[in-house]
Amino acid sequence: MRVHRGYRRLPPEARGAAVAIGNFDGVHLGHRAVIEAAAKLARAREAPLGVVTFEPHPREVLQPESAPPRLTSFARKAELLAALGVARLFVLRFEPALMRLSPEAFVREILLDALGVRAIAVGANFRFGYRRAGTPEDLIRLAGACGVRTTVVPQLHLDDRPCSSTRIRAALRIGDVALAARLLGYPYELRGGVVRGDRIGRTLGYPTANLRPAGRRPLLPATGIYVVRAAVRRPEGWRWHPAVASLGFRPAVGGRDLRLEVHLLDGEHELYGQRLRVSFLERLRGEEAFESLEALRRQIARDCAAARAYHGLETARA
Repeated sequence: MRVHRGYRRLPPEARGAAVAIGNFDGVHLGHRAVIEAAAKLARAREAPLGVVTFEPHPREVLQPESAPPRLTSFARKAELLAALGVARLFVLRFEPALMRLSPEAFVREILLDALGVRAIAVGANFRFGYRRAGTPEDLIRLAGACGVRTTVVPQLHLDDRPCSSTRIRAALRIGDVALAARLLGYPYELRGGVVRGDRIGRTLGYPTANLRPAGRRPLLPATGIYVVRAAVRRPEGWRWHPAVASLGFRPAVGGRDLRLEVHLLDGEHELYGQRLRVSFLERLRGEEAFESLEALRRQIARDCAAARAYHGLETARA
C-alpha cells in the first residue's frame, strides 16, 4: 500500500482510484462495509482501491478537551487498511486551510482535481467541508455532476444497535472486550515497549512484562484481569503467546500508577526492551485489593488457571 500525505503534487499514478472516505478509527465492521463498497466500485471500474482519511482526528483539533481517545494509532490503522486490500492511502492533514474549504471546494479541488477519483463510497453519517456542512446527498450531487458515482452505505447494526467507534469505546471502558472484538471484527489491541517494573510478579512466581502503550492517546480498557494473546517482536516477525494481563493500579502492593502487566503462560521469556502486542480476549474480573501477598499469589494462580483453560492449555500449578 502506498501512503500519500496531502493532496498537492501527487504523482500521476496516484490518481484514478475508487475511494472510501472517513476517519476510520478502529477500522471496525461499519468502516469495513464502506471500504467493501469502495472495493466493488474499484473492481467495476478496474481502478485501484483507495482510502481518504484525516490526521489528526478533526475533534482533536476542534475540541481537544473532549476528543475521544483513539482505538488505533495511525500506523495500526494503515496496517488494517492494507490488510483489506487498500492500494492507496491519502492522508489529509486536518488544518485551517482544509477546514475552510466549502463542500463544493472539497469535492472540486481535492477529490476531482488533485486525486482524480473515479468513484466514492461514504457512510450515511459522513460530513465534509466548512463546519461539516456537506452531506452524502451533496457529495452525490457534486461528484455526480462530473460523472463520478457516490455510494452511500447505511450504518451497520449489531444486536440492534449501531456499530460505531463510540460504542466500541463505551464497551472498552467497562471492560467488555468481547463485545469490542465483535464490533471491531478482531480483538482490541495495544502495542508498546516493555519497560522495567518493580519485579513483584517475579517474586510471587509469575514474572510479568510491564508494557508502556504506544500511540497517540490510546484507549485503555477498564482496570482488571484479562485473558490476552501477546506477540513478541522477533527478527522473523511477531511470535504469539497465550497470556494473562493485569491492567490497574495494583492496590495490593501500594501501587499508584496505572500499569499494564503481561504474564506469558508458555514459559519464561526475556522481554525487557522488546516490542509487544497485547490482544484482549476476555475480562476475568475487576481489580481487587488483598489482605496479603500470599492471598494475591493464590488469586493470581486462579487467574492463570482460568486463562490457561480459555487458551485450551493443560492446567498448571494452583
